[in-house]
Amino acid sequence: MGDEFESDTVVASGNQDELIMQQQRQIEREISESTALVGDLEPIASLNNEYSNDVVYLEKIKDLASKYKYMRRTRPDGNCFFRAFTYAKLERLLDNKIDFANFYKIVEGSKHALVELGFPQFTVEDFYDTFIDVLKRLGDIKTATDAKKELHTLFNEQGYSDYMVVYLRLLTSGQLQRDQDFYSCFIEGERTVADFCHQEVEPMYKESDHIHIMAACAAMNTGVRVVYMDRGTSKINIEHDLPEGTQPSVHLLYRPGHYDILYL
Repeated sequence: MGDEFESDTVVASGNQDELIMQQQRQIEREISESTALVGDLEPIASLNNEYSNDVVYLEKIKDLASKYKYMRRTRPDGNCFFRAFTYAKLERLLDNKIDFANFYKIVEGSKHALVELGFPQFTVEDFYDTFIDVLKRLGDIKTATDAKKELHTLFNEQGYSDYMVVYLRLLTSGQLQRDQDFYSCFIEGERTVADFCHQEVEPMYKESDHIHIMAACAAMNTGVRVVYMDRGTSKINIEHDLPEGTQPSVHLLYRPGHYDILYL
């Protein structure tokens, strides 16, 4: 009797796990069908539709609109920081050919640097090749306007977009491991920096935190301003520039669990 009960419990637990996984897959399908990987430009005021009955958020949207004109939404799939950050960085670079060329050189040498750190070359190669291919395609387009249209097209093609995300995740992991003495103090528990990278940085769909942003900024030689919009009682949003003291070229909006791109 005891064995039968234990067996039934295991089966029930297995069925419950399968139901949870099915629900998760259904949610992911609904998100992918209703939300672009990277959306079109829209006015900040479009946020009012989401918070029409929320006085706290409506005040914060008003504060946001006093500093920024537009936003661009990204799909809430756990990759939103890396996708938004990469898109915004490249979009900004397309306005300056010298900055774009300098960034290309940084990326060009990055595969060798990752392999030297111990990343398997066969793991890095495909993602690196896609990242470089996208940069070449964008660099070959004569006008910034046309290049930005191509950027938007590529970032909404799952194959290109996800490979770009993966490569930035690898670059971020590499930066964390290269400077592990500095970053180790930001990691809670008994995990090493390498453990943290393998579990929280390199896998797709893992959400990003402060430590991811700092390392991504260092890897991409970029300053970022993150505007934090939450349910705090203040009427204004909190702004953080990372790394501290840098002039941000990328501006992101953070709402609990999600990042979108902001435009001045």
